[in-house]
Amino acid sequence: MTESGRRGFLKSAGAGIAGVTGVAIGASISTSATQSSANPSQLFVDARAFGAVGDGKALDTPAINRAIESAAASGGGTVYLRSGNYLCYSIHLKSKVALFLDQGATIVAADPASDPAQSYDPAESNKPWEDYQDYGHNHWHNSLIWGEGLNDVSILGPGLIWGKGVSRGWGAGPVAENAGVANKAIALKNCRNVLLRDFSILHGGHFGILATGVDNLTIDNLKIDTNRDGMDIDCCRNVRVSNCSVNSPWDDGICLKSSFALGYARATEMVTISNCLLSGSYQEGAMLDGTWKKFSAGEKVPRTGRIKFGTESNGGFKNITVSNCVFDGCRGLAIESVDGAVIEDVTCTNITMRDVFEAPIFIRLGARMRGPAGVPEGTIRRIILSGISCMQAEGSPKIACIVAGIPGHAIEDVKITDVIVVNRGGGTKSDAEAHVRGLEMQAVKIQCPNGDARPAFVLEDVQDATFGRMKVPVSAGVPTFVLKQVKEFSVFRSKPVPDTEVAIAEKKEI
Repeated sequence: MTESGRRGFLKSAGAGIAGVTGVAIGASISTSATQSSANPSQLFVDARAFGAVGDGKALDTPAINRAIESAAASGGGTVYLRSGNYLCYSIHLKSKVALFLDQGATIVAADPASDPAQSYDPAESNKPWEDYQDYGHNHWHNSLIWGEGLNDVSILGPGLIWGKGVSRGWGAGPVAENAGVANKAIALKNCRNVLLRDFSILHGGHFGILATGVDNLTIDNLKIDTNRDGMDIDCCRNVRVSNCSVNSPWDDGICLKSSFALGYARATEMVTISNCLLSGSYQEGAMLDGTWKKFSAGEKVPRTGRIKFGTESNGGFKNITVSNCVFDGCRGLAIESVDGAVIEDVTCTNITMRDVFEAPIFIRLGARMRGPAGVPEGTIRRIILSGISCMQAEGSPKIACIVAGIPGHAIEDVKITDVIVVNRGGGTKSDAEAHVRGLEMQAVKIQCPNGDARPAFVLEDVQDATFGRMKVPVSAGVPTFVLKQVKEFSVFRSKPVPDTEVAIAEKKEI
């Protein structure tokens, strides 16, 4: 597609977005509200019967909200948006109501109105907790689509949600903190039994999806091509994210958080993330329009796009798996506790990372402690990473894999197995600082095509470290291992070092 074609896609954004849905309701819908004869209590509502036009010019928010309210008043049902461009401000979800976007249907976020009273819903107060997380995490009502305190809610169908008029929270465009401005495509708070399936999000603002305190959440087969975070899952339980593709060059793709936005520390737990693509090097819209056009090498784009735990980390992360995911042109996997969170029982398997920027694996225990006073530093323990292939991008900062605690607070029981890291190399001795706390590594291979003056492994303040079947490059005068204040270290069947056991080492090179 030509560059003019790309701009046309971003402007019209309603045509040619293909998808597949397991729900076929279009044939059952007339231009008036009808009941299903098979299930009289199930109401299918065409938004056009309530005045929606779908021409991209008339404001369709009142009509769509009337349709949703009608379905809710009848005990639940599905509000149907047939093909068309539905210009909207804040759409209000309701319990037991599904919103279905048919093929060719696009919900378009209108530009903020000059009169805030005629624009998006105002940001509700979240005091006294607002100092503990940024503006975006503190408010839900200032969104294109939102729901709070709901149950049994769905957004379905192969259509598109285009956040054209929403704020990204910084840079050009509407200012998020101004009255009448929205900064999220979809926001959900304190809900349960939520299903998001098959639709696409373009230009989602600060968050394509923000789910806070949402239990029994399923996110499946979404395509998100956006200008900040793809989806943030905050203080949620029993979450399934699967078969999603996220291109988010300027921020994280799939981000697990456990903020203090609910007024208390609540863990994000019982989560699976599987069969997803994360990318950060494609221009916004280039995934959805199929051109896959990358940013040029010199463009200053963060290329973030990754799966990340944190940084908001008051409540913790527990019982989580990440599997069968592809990282393409983005940062690597990040697991961070900096606000007192306990992170435990996390398994990440079968992951490929191509053209990854910065650290392919980053596990960090810190002490930012943005939350109520008196909370102790957090803990990270029982982490398994296996079956990971990483190739760093040309031009990536020379940052290695990092597992780092803080003095007096150990990261415990981390096991890393069957990993290949292709590091672009070129590092000098000054680049070789790292901190590792409690580690077992098996069958890890490191390649540096351009050579590197850094040791392969630097361990500082580490106890009980085991390395087996390692393969690392040899550089003249550069040790493979640097041990600083290490106890109970062993390495076996590893090239290029002999089998070695060290009981205590204040400082030693191998």
